[in-house]
Amino acid sequence: MSYAIVGFGKIGQALAHAFARKNIDLTVASRRPPEALAPQARAIGSTVVAKSLWDALEADTIILAVPFGEHREIAKALPSWKGKTVIDAMNSFPVPPEELDDLPSSAFVAKSFTGAKLVKGFNHLVAATLATDPIVEGGHRVVFLSSDDEDAIAPVADLAKKTWVRTRQAWKAQRGWSAGARTRSHLGSSHLPGLVQEGAVIDPRPCDLAREG
Repeated sequence: MSYAIVGFGKIGQALAHAFARKNIDLTVASRRPPEALAPQARAIGSTVVAKSLWDALEADTIILAVPFGEHREIAKALPSWKGKTVIDAMNSFPVPPEELDDLPSSAFVAKSFTGAKLVKGFNHLVAATLATDPIVEGGHRVVFLSSDDEDAIAPVADLAKKTWVRTRQAWKAQRGWSAGARTRSHLGSSHLPGLVQEGAVIDPRPCDLAREG
């Protein structure tokens, strides 16, 4: 399995650190030429290599970490995304719902990536937190994942386990869920209780999650 991150800003670099900690080969790319990214990539780790966008899109699994409005241009780079897994790590805020056709942002993004297996994830923590070791005082920060494709969620959950956290349960991306939690805020769940718009994969050991929907 090959991996690439498209977008090498704060979130892209934070995720690259997670891959580097586990010595997993990773391609990174952005609008900038690869030689402009190479010093940052080398500083993160020897397994992180900057390449062109077109080379990055040869990967089996592609993490989108670009500004939300740029995803459609990335989608146009390939005539078909069949066989690819696309992980949407973008944040649509402050795009109003009507500009998303009143869909969850991940469902809106999926329309541009014809044939891809799309999973939403890694977008609920600030970059500085995402870049750090997820084990905190014996607990684990949580990562939220969702997909309408059951075949897609399992390998991405496995990737999350390798690079970042333990995962347990997946819910649908097309539906919204109310969730409440008791947790220490520094473990990364301070946005709960509230609405988990995209669903979740969560390790319940560092927090207790109550689902409604």
